[in-house]
Amino acid sequence: MLQSPLHRVMNFRPQLIVLASLVGTMLATPVAVQAASLAVAPVRSSNAGSLYVADGVVEAVRQTVISAQVSGAIVALPVKVGDTVTAGQPLLRIDARAANQEASASYAQVEAARAALVVAAKDFERQKQLFAKQYISQANLDRAESVYQTSSAQAKAQIAQAGAVQTQSGFYSLSAPYAGIVAEVPVTLGDMATPGRPLMTLYDPSALRVTASVPQARVAAFVAGQPIKIELPNMPEAQRWISASKVTILPLADATTHTVQLRLDLPAGSTGLTPGMFARASLPLSGGSHAGTADPARLYVPVKAVFRRAELSVVYVVNAQGKPLLRQIKAGSIVGAEQEILSGVSVGEQVALDPVAAAQVRFSTP
Repeated sequence: MLQSPLHRVMNFRPQLIVLASLVGTMLATPVAVQAASLAVAPVRSSNAGSLYVADGVVEAVRQTVISAQVSGAIVALPVKVGDTVTAGQPLLRIDARAANQEASASYAQVEAARAALVVAAKDFERQKQLFAKQYISQANLDRAESVYQTSSAQAKAQIAQAGAVQTQSGFYSLSAPYAGIVAEVPVTLGDMATPGRPLMTLYDPSALRVTASVPQARVAAFVAGQPIKIELPNMPEAQRWISASKVTILPLADATTHTVQLRLDLPAGSTGLTPGMFARASLPLSGGSHAGTADPARLYVPVKAVFRRAELSVVYVVNAQGKPLLRQIKAGSIVGAEQEILSGVSVGEQVALDPVAAAQVRFSTP
């Protein structure tokens, strides 16, 4: 369906408003600048090597879902979501009164078995003395020895059972397996805990990584040994880019998506990151062809030539008459001091290195 000129103008009105606001921001500080004094740089083209940008997610290397091994009502929950805990710190307690009673009964049975063992041992010693004086037969001595051995075995069995009951009674109190942060607590006081039901999620913030799925063809062209930049769009500008400290390519491909999972370990001490955050990994690939087709040349401009405001990125292209023209672009990855441009400019065009000065020149030139 063809649109009228009025409809086309209305469709682009939000973008024009953003551009106008952007220009107003750039002209907030008036400075007299001449067109001849603008520093420019050409749009550079390169296909010697390329970067593949893969979307990923931040995850913890150690993340544990804590659940109970026994059933019972939750009677103590001293931690909440977001709390920092230390190794061995109590996290949750289940009603253990019945288990404690069973432990007391088991210890009483142990005492009874030990008493019976003492009696059997003394009787066996007396029977041996009587047999030595030939007052009793061999059969009587054998029966006394059998009673003693049976009592000894029963005492050992009761001790082992008491130990098992004691161990089981320890399942009613859950402690932190390592120092970390409580990420999720899906239960409250009074809830019934059952074996296998998730009660709490804990992760270690000191060891994080980014997991990304990469097509098999790209993994084959991956250049090992080169640094991998990870972009965290939701972080402040100073913490937006991080270099991976270690790269692990899992030796298994997904048969449905034909992708391979990459794990990129983040440096220790990375602050402000939480599992689940969105990330982009820039993977260096070797030049040449992939899957039978040559990689197209990529365009680059200096990073300082790009002006950003929210989701909008622009550059000033200087034409043959020396006048800067505002041009919206689609920015790619940052490689060193250069910004990759996916669309909006052509190779050989001149861009102003100072967008603010270029804006002042543009609106001051008749």
